[in-house]
Amino acid sequence: MKIATINVNGIKNAVERGFLDWLRQQDADVVCVQNLKVKSFELSDDILYPEGFEGYFLDAEQDGMSGVGIYCRHIPKAIMYGLGFEQCDHEGRFLQADYDKFSVASFLMPEDPEAKLKFITHYSDYLNKLRRKRREYIICGTWQIAHKTIDVRHWAEYQIAPGFRAEERAFMDQVFGPLGFIDTFREIDREAERYTWWPRLDQEVPRNRQDGWRLDYQVVGPNLQRNIVNAWIDTDATFSEHAPLIVEYDIEI
Repeated sequence: MKIATINVNGIKNAVERGFLDWLRQQDADVVCVQNLKVKSFELSDDILYPEGFEGYFLDAEQDGMSGVGIYCRHIPKAIMYGLGFEQCDHEGRFLQADYDKFSVASFLMPEDPEAKLKFITHYSDYLNKLRRKRREYIICGTWQIAHKTIDVRHWAEYQIAPGFRAEERAFMDQVFGPLGFIDTFREIDREAERYTWWPRLDQEVPRNRQDGWRLDYQVVGPNLQRNIVNAWIDTDATFSEHAPLIVEYDIEI
């Protein structure tokens, strides 16, 4: 099974820059998208239901804000909208597709530092509950936090910057430490300068010459660690400031 996740940073702009062309070229089973910045009823059918995929979306109540979606080649058994707390559900930050033995979620953490810390309080409770469930989970999306120094170019300059603050990184330490979750990309690639977001979308300057951050993840529980086959960042896809993160799993959908 192959899963891709991409923060489109406005799906209409991403489509104009080639998102649908990119999607058509993927042999992914599931593609999670974040930060749609538009209500799903405002989207055309070619965006809602691209050839070969069924689209599911959770809109933010506020216009022009957040929103997440999941494109599925195989129709899920169920779709779960939100996590049951206002900040997440009203802002369109979590959408989950359930299959027989596992679930895939599209997730978008708030970017504002204060809103992020408030969100983390509720989200930590959710992650704790996942540890007691028999079902396996693959949480895909933008966590808005670079975990380690190798995840930020020129990291020493950004130690008090949102996305790399000590309290934010401590949360990621908990997620990938005592909580037992796995950073799938780092299971495969432990090299520095592997980024998923750049401060500006610049077609003239190659991404390997721009300042980058790794803010996007696919996170799984410890039982799926042995099922991670491959993981990579598609830096050639330039329809968003974020690059798609793609992971292959030894799992039958």
